Amino acid sequence: MHLRNLPEPTRSGEMGRRLAAALPFSTVASTVALDLNLTSLSGETRQLHEWLTMFHLASVVIDPFTNESSWVLDTAARVLDAFRGADVRVNFIATCTPDEAKQFLGPLADQFMVFCDADRLFVRGLGLSTLPAFVFIQGSGNVAAAEGWNAAEWRTVAKHIAEITSWQAPVLPAPGDPSPFHGTPAQG
Repeated sequence: MHLRNLPEPTRSGEMGRRLAAALPFSTVASTVALDLNLTSLSGETRQLHEWLTMFHLASVVIDPFTNESSWVLDTAARVLDAFRGADVRVNFIATCTPDEAKQFLGPLADQFMVFCDADRLFVRGLGLSTLPAFVFIQGSGNVAAAEGWNAAEWRTVAKHIAEITSWQAPVLPAPGDPSPFHGTPAQG
C-alpha cells in the first residue's frame, strides 16, 4: 500500500516510529538564487533578496491539491506560530493561485504571510522534490529543508532556525501531530 492512498494519517505512536524508520527522509541543505521571484497572496511580486532584507524566511511549502499537505496544516501552523517573535518571517508557500491558497488555508491565510507559486518555479529553485516541506531560507541564500512530514527532520530544521535566531524551537512531535509520511512530488 502506498502512503498517499491512506485517507488520513495515523497518529503518532509505535507504528509511527516504525514507519519513520522505514521511510527515506533527509534534511536538505543547499543555497537558492536570490533573484527568484516570490509573489505574496496580495499579488506583490519581489525577488527573494527583497523579501530577505530584514528577516530570514521560515516557510512551510504546501501543495493544496494533495491530502498530505492538508494533514500537516495544524502542525505547520503551530510550528510557524512558535517562531512568530523570532527574527524570521513565518509563512506558507502554496503551489497554487491566490484564490486557491485562500480556499485551502482558510483562516490561516489571514494569520500568516502567504506566498503563491502556481508555476512552481520557486519550489524548483529551492530544489525540493517532495511536499509538504519545512524550509528555512537565510538572507545569504542558505537553505535548510525537511521534505515530507517526519517530526525528527522538521525538528532539525526548527533547531537550526532557533540557533540562528536565538529563539526556542517548538516541541516536535507534539500530541495530535500526524505519523510520518513521505509526501507527494513537488513538481506535480
